[in-house]
Amino acid sequence: MADTKIKQDFGTDPIAVRESDHYQQEYIEAFVDKWDQLIDWEARAESEGDFFLRVLKEHKAERVLDVATGTGFHSVRLIEAGFDVTSADGSQDMLAKAFENGRKRGHLIRTVHADWRWLNKDLRESYDAIVCLGNSFTHLHDERDRRKTLAEFYAMLKHDGVLILDQRNYDAILDNGFSSKHTYYYCGENVSAEPEYMDEGLARFRYSFPDKSTFYLNMFPVRKEYVRKLMFEVGFQSVETYGDFKETYRDDEPDFFVHVASKKYLEKQEGEA
Repeated sequence: MADTKIKQDFGTDPIAVRESDHYQQEYIEAFVDKWDQLIDWEARAESEGDFFLRVLKEHKAERVLDVATGTGFHSVRLIEAGFDVTSADGSQDMLAKAFENGRKRGHLIRTVHADWRWLNKDLRESYDAIVCLGNSFTHLHDERDRRKTLAEFYAMLKHDGVLILDQRNYDAILDNGFSSKHTYYYCGENVSAEPEYMDEGLARFRYSFPDKSTFYLNMFPVRKEYVRKLMFEVGFQSVETYGDFKETYRDDEPDFFVHVASKKYLEKQEGEA
């Protein structure tokens, strides 16, 4: 039993592991304990600035569901900015670490262990906004899971709610190879997060730490326009996409895309049918 807490198991053929549920075996205790080294909370906060806070305030959000809270970085930032936050994650080890991090900073984080695909079963409430950050959406390997998850998010939002979802710039990695500024997301010193293997159906990332420990995550490399298309198809009325928090960018430049999908029905402009 102890071995499963310190060593990941991808079987004899790691690149064949392409299942949405496998993330629970990937975020083992030893990896979770090192996650904050990878992020570096202070550096991450500086790199993001007030982007997420500003977008949420522009949409007049008060109640926010952080569906991929991880170790609690964004939940704590949102709480400290005055939002009413519920923090969910599919990994119990991540939730325990988030709760611990919250207490260290004087906050009692409200945590819920939940699978996105059945979110309404675990959380029978509605929210002004849902945030799904940290490239977490790409843990879903099956298109049915992606559609089901976005539909669950949509259903849990109030009539004028907003979803903020980010992803790596897989288009650039698949088409041009990997490069990273390591400026916005993984800001820790002497750590690395780089792809070990890539094809159209798998992005296998290797995470290395100063103590020579190494961990892996197998994710699905979703392309930007594909994610936008899914958002519209489940019912979102508008989708704005930012590149590394900027409105204007060349598609090959950003490390990450951030999609801001609004549920609010757009008023017809004068002259429209």
